[in-house]
This record gives sequence, structure tokens and C-alpha cells, in this order.
Amino acid sequence: MGMPTHLSASDIEEFGREMDAIRNEIADSLGSKDRAYILSVIKWQRTLMLAGRIVIFLSFFLLPMSDWTFTGWPQFWVVLLLGAGMLGVSKSIENMELGHNIMHAQFDWMRDPNIQSNTWEWDNVCPSDQWKHSHNVVHHTWTNVHGKDPDIGYGVLRVTDDQRWHAKYLFNPVINFVLMMMFQWGVALHDLEADKLLAGQKSWKEVIPMLKRIGWKVRHQLLKDYVCWPLLGAAVTLPFTLYFGFDVINIALAAMGFTIIANLIGNGIRNIWSNVIIFCGHFPAGVHHFTKEEVEGETRAAWYVRQLLGSCNITGGKLFHILSGNLSHQIEHHLFPDIPANRYAEMSPRVQAMAARYGLPYNKGSFTRQFGTTTWNIWRLSLP
Repeated sequence: MGMPTHLSASDIEEFGREMDAIRNEIADSLGSKDRAYILSVIKWQRTLMLAGRIVIFLSFFLLPMSDWTFTGWPQFWVVLLLGAGMLGVSKSIENMELGHNIMHAQFDWMRDPNIQSNTWEWDNVCPSDQWKHSHNVVHHTWTNVHGKDPDIGYGVLRVTDDQRWHAKYLFNPVINFVLMMMFQWGVALHDLEADKLLAGQKSWKEVIPMLKRIGWKVRHQLLKDYVCWPLLGAAVTLPFTLYFGFDVINIALAAMGFTIIANLIGNGIRNIWSNVIIFCGHFPAGVHHFTKEEVEGETRAAWYVRQLLGSCNITGGKLFHILSGNLSHQIEHHLFPDIPANRYAEMSPRVQAMAARYGLPYNKGSFTRQFGTTTWNIWRLSLP
């Protein structure tokens, strides 16, 4: 499914003017409420992250420190997993409602030096500058255009019938699972365009500076999550173990090990949730894809039409939308990527009404529907 054929050129241009009017109206109304919203999200995200860390550290005092019997293990795991879950949710909010949206310049109008698209570095192994290129520039410009948008299957998955089948796609389900579990690493490598590198369409000379930048960010993230926090966890137990005369070395090593486990769980929650929300916004049943020929000489109005047809929404409540970074309003995000995401909910009914007037589909559905059809497509398209 490509561009609609029932709209004339003048219809498309009028559609674009109406979309511009919606965008300009919301942009002109940005102010104190939007500022208060993003500051509040930052505050609560950091509070949740700190609370999760504290709960993880508190769990160490439930360890059977004297004899390492099984007494106390159930309570310990409940508290540790609670802390890891809080950490995972905080990381999801930081990546999606904060990092993703701030790096889209949605809050640059505030002129706050701490909340700017060119200075925000998110809690992710992908350097923010490379993400902004692969996502903001490439994906949002060429959404769902074959040969232009590398987000179609991310170079490893077959997600549409328009992609020619190869034997490698038999592993679609396995690759999808691995990508979901390791999503931040896939994001980090995405801008390298490994498929072009292997095909000789891109040289190593081009990607070496990018690899060095990724290496810097990976070292920073690994040092933070798997060295500094574990050492702090061990330090927390030190006074307690010394006072009671417990085995300091074993307790410290246990605290470090369990901190690493908690961080792995927290990062895993963020990876899975980010992957699922992003896939549900791009690959469910009914999404449109386009050829390079269809977008030749494309106007801004036609770009609006393509963004509408190439994106999908997920229905849900306010908390769900915040946890998804408002990417549950993927259609509005692709139409208005630099408008603060907290305004998408009020724009959505107007966009849907416009789509109906112009006879264009507005792909929205429950989480179950969007995730189910996405997963089914990935499994189905693994076969010829």
C-alpha cells in the first residue's frame, strides 16, 4: 500500500494547509503548562530512579549474612526485583518521554540549557548525536520509503510483503527476540548501516569515527551500571557487616553481583518496552510503505499524508501514554515531531477527524491488536 490515488494534487495541498494550521496553533500556545509538565516528568523520573536504587540497596540487608542458608531469600528477591522494576520504569521514562522527545527539539523553545536537543545525553549506549541523525533526520524524513528508511526492518527483519524474501528471514522470530532483549545495542549500531557496510556500499573509513563515538558511550554506560553502582552497593553494606562481624568480602561481592543483576533487569525492562512500543507504532497490520518513485518531488503536504499512512497509534490511558513517551500517539509524533509530546492527545481527535474527511485511514488500535498484528507479521513474513 502506497500513496492514496483518490486525492487530487489540490486536495493534498489543502490537507497540508490544514495540518500546518493545527501545528501552528499548538506551537503558538506553548507556555507555562508545558514547561511545568516536562520539569515534573524529570523530577518524578529521577525520584523513581533514586527510589529504585535505594530499594535495591535495602534488599542487601535481607541477605542471610551469617550462614548463607535459604532463610530470608524469598523476601530478598521480592525487594530486589521491586527495586529493579522501579529502575526499569525510570529508565523507560528517561529514554522515551524525556530523551527521545527532548532530542526532537520539542522543548528547545524553553531556552533551558539543561533541556536542549543539542546537549541532552540519554541513558543509553547509543550516542545522542548518532540517534538524532538516524532517527530525526533519516527516519522522519523518509518514513517507510523503501531504499531510504533503514527503520523498515532495521536491516535485519522482513516486516512487509514489499521486501523481497531471502533465506535469512527464516530467522525473523529469533532475530526479533534478540533485538527486543538487546534493543539499546541495536539502536547504537543502527546508524552504522551494517548491511551497506557488508555490501560494500559504505567504507570502514566512514564508520570508524562513529565506532569510536559509540565506544566512548558504551564505556560510560558500562562503567556507570556495572562498576560504579555495584561498588556503591558493596560500600553500603560495609558498616553493617563490620558492626555485626559478618564476612565482609563475601557480602561485598554478593552486593556487587546483585546490583549488576538488578541493573541488567532494569536495562532489560527498558529494552523490551522501548522495542514493543516502537514496533507497535510502525509495523502493525494496515501500515503503508512507499517506493522512492512515489516520493519524488514530494511537497510538505504530501509528506504529511505519508506520515499519517506510515504510522500507527496505540489506545490507552494517560499513564500508558507517559510510559510510552507518548509514542502511543505515533501518528501525531510523525506529523509534528517537534511539538511537545504531551500535546499529542489533544491533537489526535482533530487529526483523526481530518483523516476521515479526506478519506484517509487513521490506524489506531489497542495494545493487544497492534502488538498481535506486529508479531504475526514478523512471524508470517519469515516465510516466502
